[in-house]
Amino acid sequence: MPIKFCSLSSGSSGNCQYIECNNTKILIDAGFSGKRVEELLSSIDVSPKSIDGILVTHEHIDHTLGVGVLSRRYDIPIFANSNTWVGMEPIIKSIKEKNTKVFKTNSVFDFKDLSIYPINVSHDAIEPVGYIIYYKQIKLSIITDTGWIPDNIRNEIKNSNLYFMESNHDERMLREGSYPWPLKKRIMSSHGHLSNMDAGEILADVLCGNEEIVILAHLSQDNNLPDLAYNTVRECIISQGIDTSHDVNLSLSHRDRASNIYIID
Repeated sequence: MPIKFCSLSSGSSGNCQYIECNNTKILIDAGFSGKRVEELLSSIDVSPKSIDGILVTHEHIDHTLGVGVLSRRYDIPIFANSNTWVGMEPIIKSIKEKNTKVFKTNSVFDFKDLSIYPINVSHDAIEPVGYIIYYKQIKLSIITDTGWIPDNIRNEIKNSNLYFMESNHDERMLREGSYPWPLKKRIMSSHGHLSNMDAGEILADVLCGNEEIVILAHLSQDNNLPDLAYNTVRECIISQGIDTSHDVNLSLSHRDRASNIYIID
């Protein structure tokens, strides 16, 4: 059986990713209203009633706004580390005890058909994580909302079949843009967001050219352009001798609609 991945939406206005395999359907984050998440799922012909669980990366509202509503409406378990539970409680409100699932960061746990490895990332949240998802011999790495990826995390995500990788901003656009300087410093810091060059350098380091799928995520509406993100990352990958027309499938997520559905078997 294959595994399916779709970015329902990715950006500062909201984040929600969908993964399906065999008898398992999960969301990573639900940073929109419950109604909007339902609409996004409907756009790829998935019923919210069929969702088996929601994995949360961190407590920021663009990742958690609809988590509580969906859990209560469809009796969905929510998975997060203990610090994220504390941080997101004011947003998601009361959750049934049986749907409150607490994991330890950097420790693999199993859920239905999936093995899930929450890994620490560097962001201005209490205990943010990315996720490495395993299904049989298939490996997906979901890395967003981080300002830095150290060597140990690079080693963990290597040999993935799919990379959902933050490519938030173009540094020149950010520096010359209208944001106040403290916000610019926060975004560019090691606890902020990866730039296009950061994403390109990391991907050039971890890719093998084995027809991996790479989806650039969390593009800034104000400090980035889709073509700029794509071409910057593409040039970095090509500089390592990897042909992006054959060896890697490079594409973009969207902030207002679902991406393509990627099927890996």
